[in-house]
Amino acid sequence: MARAEALTPDETGSADPQNRISELCQLLADYLEPDQVEMVHRAYLFGADAHEGQQRLSGEPYITHPVAVAKVLAEMRLDVQSIVAAILHDVIEDTPTAKDQIASDFGEEVAELVDGVSKLTQIHFESKAEAQAANFRKMVLAMARDIRVIIIKLADRLHNMRTIWVMPLHKRRRIAHETLEIYAPVAHRLGINNMRIELEDLAFAALYPMRFRVLKAQVRKVRRNQKALLNRVSEAVTERLGGTGILPVVTGREKHLFSVYRKMRNEGGERKPFSAIFDVHGFRIAVDDVDACYRTLGVMHGLYKPVPGHFKDYIAIPKSNGYQSLHTTLWGPRGLQMEVQIRTHEMDRVAEMGVAAHWMYKTGDLGQNTAQTRAREWVKDLLEMQRNAGNPMEFIENVKVDLFPDEVYVFTPGGDIMELPRGATIVDFAYAVHSDIGDTCLAAKVDQRLVPLRVPLETGQTVEIITAPGARPNPAWLDFVVTAKARSSIRHSLKTLRGEEAELLGRRLLDQALEALGQSLDGLPAETLEAGLRSAGSESLSRLLEDIGLGRLMPWLAARHLSGMFDDRSDTSRDLGQRERLTIKGTEGAVVTFARCCNPIPGDPIVGFASSGRGVVVHLQDCRNLVEYRKHPERWLDVQWESDIDREFAVPIRVDVVNGRGVLAEGASIISDTEGNILSVAVDEREGMIVSINLSIAVRSRRHLARVMRRLRASRSVLRITRVKG
Repeated sequence: MARAEALTPDETGSADPQNRISELCQLLADYLEPDQVEMVHRAYLFGADAHEGQQRLSGEPYITHPVAVAKVLAEMRLDVQSIVAAILHDVIEDTPTAKDQIASDFGEEVAELVDGVSKLTQIHFESKAEAQAANFRKMVLAMARDIRVIIIKLADRLHNMRTIWVMPLHKRRRIAHETLEIYAPVAHRLGINNMRIELEDLAFAALYPMRFRVLKAQVRKVRRNQKALLNRVSEAVTERLGGTGILPVVTGREKHLFSVYRKMRNEGGERKPFSAIFDVHGFRIAVDDVDACYRTLGVMHGLYKPVPGHFKDYIAIPKSNGYQSLHTTLWGPRGLQMEVQIRTHEMDRVAEMGVAAHWMYKTGDLGQNTAQTRAREWVKDLLEMQRNAGNPMEFIENVKVDLFPDEVYVFTPGGDIMELPRGATIVDFAYAVHSDIGDTCLAAKVDQRLVPLRVPLETGQTVEIITAPGARPNPAWLDFVVTAKARSSIRHSLKTLRGEEAELLGRRLLDQALEALGQSLDGLPAETLEAGLRSAGSESLSRLLEDIGLGRLMPWLAARHLSGMFDDRSDTSRDLGQRERLTIKGTEGAVVTFARCCNPIPGDPIVGFASSGRGVVVHLQDCRNLVEYRKHPERWLDVQWESDIDREFAVPIRVDVVNGRGVLAEGASIISDTEGNILSVAVDEREGMIVSINLSIAVRSRRHLARVMRRLRASRSVLRITRVKG
């Protein structure tokens, strides 16, 4: 699959879409049923129609890209749903096609895959980096439901990298950086080695084209000079193993260019010349079973002298992406160092294809230590990280930490093996066992000896964590933990900080708010303070201060309670005249104004914002205008609806209908029958016989609105109905 040899646009097949789909169908016919191949061809026709008139920067019809992505997956022998989703992966994002239409034509499974791959194009982000982080966060959530989402996305990125040379230089560098930082490590984490190698080499060529050319010429020269020598070694190995009854498949293994480049720059913490990188070449030996692997190792050590300290057993202790193999380094002829990898044929398939090596979605029988089992464990950790992360940028930084350092292997007191990145500390180990263990970690023993929590662990150590119920995470831990799970869990715990620190912050904020009212906390009489605490619903001053410090209660609101401004609510209401007032649980009797931009109604998830002269302004939690208020977190207020609100709320809806006599009257009759009330009507002609009717209707709650919309949707003349939130 290595394609970085070429520095030209994509050459994988004809530019004619018809030729490309024919090649794809021929490839699929080798392992799919005829009706499944026909489904793929039908998806091609659907996608070609949806992308009609669209072109890539290379000038090719856009449909050639999804077909090429599908071909990458076909070469990995993925299932028909993955192939169809690859062909349709851009139709939701780049065309008017809806997810429901894909589900109707190709099934819900394909629709979910396409939706998982699609970017978040409908949400405004502050920066390109934030958008990319949010896209990746969404993809992780989709990947938790079906891991094929990330495989399709990797294939999409692979074809984009193969054709990156038509992009402007600045975009080429940005995309290549993103590929090296996120997509290639993800491919490695899922064990898809072929794809990871090609992504790294293509990104290397895009970022440093001159270095790529020079290094490629050097490697080609070394290969040419040592070809005869390596052939002789391969023949000797095959002959010696054949004499013991082992029938091996011996292949030469060459490090790809980016691996050599990285080794030259980073080995031993210093830059190395090309001549100092000895293990450019190696051998891979595939045998029938695990027993033959270990017997082969003995034969190889008898044939060539091993290099001390260069043996690793990844069969007994697999890598965290499911990779299994025996690694040893030998002194070959003429002093040539050779890295030898010994594995079974099944291990070889998993090493190259990872989670795609054996598709097992229809059965739950996943063996231990397979790439798919470990991928699911990784996704589970990612989900916990994203739940703890405060925002997409924090989440993606945590993921980058997790992708992908060398491992150390340590033991629990019960003998279980824990995999951790090199440099991991005892705190990292505690959080790897369980988040609650990490949160209550007090001390630890390593090999029966007490050691500081910040000590890095080494392979083979046995670690015992000592916990205490009252222990809490220390902010100083963030200075030395290295795993993303530990970092995100500690930050999450610190966000929910309780006790003395929260009280101190709350007291400072409350003093500032009282000072604005000409008062002070220390100057309040005891009876006034007690009455104010009752008014605020707090059992003690300590709890009130903690709630303020943790952001649960607005300082200005608490100050008004303590100063007695809410004692006589009826007088306050009269002074406020005709302004909209409604007590919502969380506003503590403050003036409430409902935002006109999103028109919240009971049952909607809402948030309050303190506004000068308007009291608490209530918005929908997903209201776009809330972006403007992010710089003022001190003015946010958690609110929720009372359960017994008895009044009507105005809400705008848009109804697309087929124009005809009596359509408006029929809609008005339906709204009346469902106990709704039309406040205003505006008609907007769109095209042909389709008309958009913009209505403002009065309803009691979100459930009431849903009933009205459901009845309207059942009308034959109604094509589409949506609630307007902006």
